[in-house]
Amino acid sequence: MKTLPFEYPENAAVGKVVHKNKFYKQTRLTPATKELFVRQVEIIVWEFKLAPETVNIKRTSAVPEIQIFSISLKTGELKSDVLRCIDMAIPFPIIFELRFNDELQSVAAYKRPSEANSTKLVISEYFFGDWVSVDSPRRPLPMVFNLDMLYGHLLAPLMPYQPKSGERLEEHVQRMESIRQKQTEVERCRQRLQREKQFNRKVSINAELRELEHELENLTITPLASE
Repeated sequence: MKTLPFEYPENAAVGKVVHKNKFYKQTRLTPATKELFVRQVEIIVWEFKLAPETVNIKRTSAVPEIQIFSISLKTGELKSDVLRCIDMAIPFPIIFELRFNDELQSVAAYKRPSEANSTKLVISEYFFGDWVSVDSPRRPLPMVFNLDMLYGHLLAPLMPYQPKSGERLEEHVQRMESIRQKQTEVERCRQRLQREKQFNRKVSINAELRELEHELENLTITPLASE
C-alpha cells in the first residue's frame, strides 16, 4: 500500500517561501552541500505550522511545534545532506513533502533535543515514503492528545517496519537504525562468503551469516501495535 500524505487543516496554513540563502547563513554549509541546494532544489515553501493555536493540540517540551515544508525539485533526486541542513536550521520537527513531475514524496527524520545539551539537536537517518500523485487523496490527521503523539503518527508510516505494541517513538526509531546496521552487516557477510575459497572458512562465515540473519529477523518480525 502506498504511503499517502496527511491532510493538514487550513488554520495551520502558512504558505511562505523560504529562500535558500536563509540556510546558507544559518548553517555551516560545505561547498558540496551548497552545490546540492543549487542543483537539486527549485523552491522551498513553509506550508503548515502544527501548534496548539493552529490544530488545538497541546504542545510538549520535546515537540512544541511541527513544521510541514514542501520542496520542489529540479530533478527527481534530493540528497539527505540538504534535508539535514534545513533540519539543523529549524529547531522544530519537520515533515518534508518533496515534489517533482506532479508527484509527491513524504520524508522525515526523527528530531529531538540532545539530552546532554538541550540547545543542540539529534537527528536520525531519514525515512522516505512512496512517490504518489499530488492528486492522491490525503488521510486525516489522527485524534491525539498532544503534539508528541501526533509526531509519532506522522513519522510511523514512513518507517519500513511498524512499531511493536507499546514501543515508544524513540525506541521505534532506534530499532529502525539497528535494522539498517544489521542489514549492512548481513550484506558484507554475504560478500565475504562469496569471495572465500577455503571450505573451512566458508563453514565459519556461513554460521556467522545465519546468526546475523537470525538477529535481523528478530528486529524486523514484530507484532504490530494495536491501532
